[in-house]
Amino acid sequence: MEEKTDNDELPIILPIEDVLDLHTFRPKEIPDLLDDYFSACIGLKIFSVRIIHGKGKGILKKRVHDILKKNAMVESFKNAPAEAGSWGATLVELKRD
Repeated sequence: MEEKTDNDELPIILPIEDVLDLHTFRPKEIPDLLDDYFSACIGLKIFSVRIIHGKGKGILKKRVHDILKKNAMVESFKNAPAEAGSWGATLVELKRD
């Protein structure tokens, strides 16, 4: 997965893991980012992921949840338990087919 730098020169290659922290991304990048991330995870047979969106006022969390509701790759999602970020993170189960 690639993240563009502030000056949009060369992309940075990001490793695909079971956790995605959205703090370094712009809100407008998130829909495409999640699609790319989920596709890469499924390709690597990673079906349980944690999306860190932060607590704050809950605006980013709502945006993420709205995207997840419409994403065909998502089987289900829920708030993370306290030890995994509580309401500052969302656990996502991806479809295996």
